[in-house]
Amino acid sequence: MPGAGDAPGLRKVARSSAPFGTPARHRGVGSGTVVGMKSSTKNADDGGSESVRTVVIAFAANLGVAIAKTVAAVLTGSASMVAEASHSWADTGNEIFLLVANKRGARGPDEQRPLGYGRETYFWSTLAAVGLFVAGAAVSIWHGITSLFEGESSSENYAVAYIVLALAFVLEGISFLQSVRQIRAEAKEYERDFLDYALETSDPTLRAVFAEDSAALIGIVIAAAGIGMHQLTGSAAWDAAGSILVGVLLAIVAFVLIDRNRRFLTGEPGSHALWNAVVQRIEQLPEVASVRFVRIEFVGPKQIFLVASVDLVGDSVESSIARTLRRLEGELETNKAVLDAVLTVADPDEDEVGNITAAG
Repeated sequence: MPGAGDAPGLRKVARSSAPFGTPARHRGVGSGTVVGMKSSTKNADDGGSESVRTVVIAFAANLGVAIAKTVAAVLTGSASMVAEASHSWADTGNEIFLLVANKRGARGPDEQRPLGYGRETYFWSTLAAVGLFVAGAAVSIWHGITSLFEGESSSENYAVAYIVLALAFVLEGISFLQSVRQIRAEAKEYERDFLDYALETSDPTLRAVFAEDSAALIGIVIAAAGIGMHQLTGSAAWDAAGSILVGVLLAIVAFVLIDRNRRFLTGEPGSHALWNAVVQRIEQLPEVASVRFVRIEFVGPKQIFLVASVDLVGDSVESSIARTLRRLEGELETNKAVLDAVLTVADPDEDEVGNITAAG
């Protein structure tokens, strides 16, 4: 089963929430996962609020940087500065998409969408990534190539360029540190490696801000190097090359973000550790004798839909079994990680599930 986002959540809940019983680590589980809730009030959790705060800070920083870079690009005529300005305007527009993603994805289940609207977060985040590619990468590469072949030679005001790039680095750094702080806190809580969590988290807005801010800081360094070489050599080709490199960097980041959103939109099943944590959580229910089948799918940031086939203790009549299954589903759904749970009685001929980590 492919690895996915917030695999430590179930494990975290097991430690802190009585309904989940014994901590997963005591049962040989690596890391679990946290993902979701039954009602719309549960969707307004601290993690969601923190992601919104991260996006708002990124928007404010990118807007200020975009304005400053645009002024500098006009004053200096630098190809690298034009690329950086287009990059920052793309990032500013993308933050609006990410705010929409958080807003629309936070809506809880209703009659039209019994599993909620969590997947809308991935759709709007994908639009943001496409915007980064079109408005950021494509414009930067095109302008760099044009400047390179036309042999543009401008009388740049280097002091203005360096001052603006320094200011941009500070503002982008503030936004970057906010995303790092949130990722570090969640990665520690879920017992995950920092970079692994940043790439695999089921929260696309957090991943987008971290990736875009990282690219922005690297892009500023590239732009400064291109402008510096232009100043030293007198050749505008260095400046144009800086623009092209910034565009290539943005294209790579955009493709990574698009691919991650694609995986969650098409049904990300979660990591091996999540699968094992869910199986062991179900086995902790006193009425469950064994687990025969489990299917897990992310339906939003930190939200999963769970389907399982189980053997029940004893030999109850059909009406009693139905009530027992509904009660067990309710117990599983007390964890905000589980948006919805569906349990069925296993076929007597079904094999019992094993440990997928051992199998994989």
